[in-house]
Amino acid sequence: MFWMQKILKGILFFVVFATLFSYVVMWLWNLIIPSVTGWTILTFWQAAGLLLLSKILFGFRGGWGRHWGGHPRHNYFWKQKWDDKLSHMTPEEKENMKNMWSKHFCNWQEEPKQSSGENQ
Repeated sequence: MFWMQKILKGILFFVVFATLFSYVVMWLWNLIIPSVTGWTILTFWQAAGLLLLSKILFGFRGGWGRHWGGHPRHNYFWKQKWDDKLSHMTPEEKENMKNMWSKHFCNWQEEPKQSSGENQ
C-alpha cells in the first residue's frame, strides 16, 4: 500500500509538472514567436508535443539542465591533467606560458592602438 501511494504521487507530480511546463511553453511561444516570425500560435497539445519532441531529439539523459557543466568526474580529470602539466614545467616555461596567455586573452585591458593613417 505504501509503494502504491508513492507511485501514484509520483505520477500525479509528473502530470502536474508536465501540464504547467506545457502551459509555460505555450504562453512564451504565443507571446514571442507569432509577433517575431509570423508563425501561428500553439495549442496546449502542440506545446506538449513540442516538449516531448525536443526531449526525444536532444536526449533524456541527466534530467532538465543538469548537463551544462559536464560530469564532475570529467572536470576533475581535466584539472588533474592541467596540474600534472604545470608541475613538470620549469619556472621559465611557466613564465612564457603566462605571457602567452596574457598576450592572447588579457589584452582587453590595454588601450587600442591607433594607426598613423587614421583621422582623429
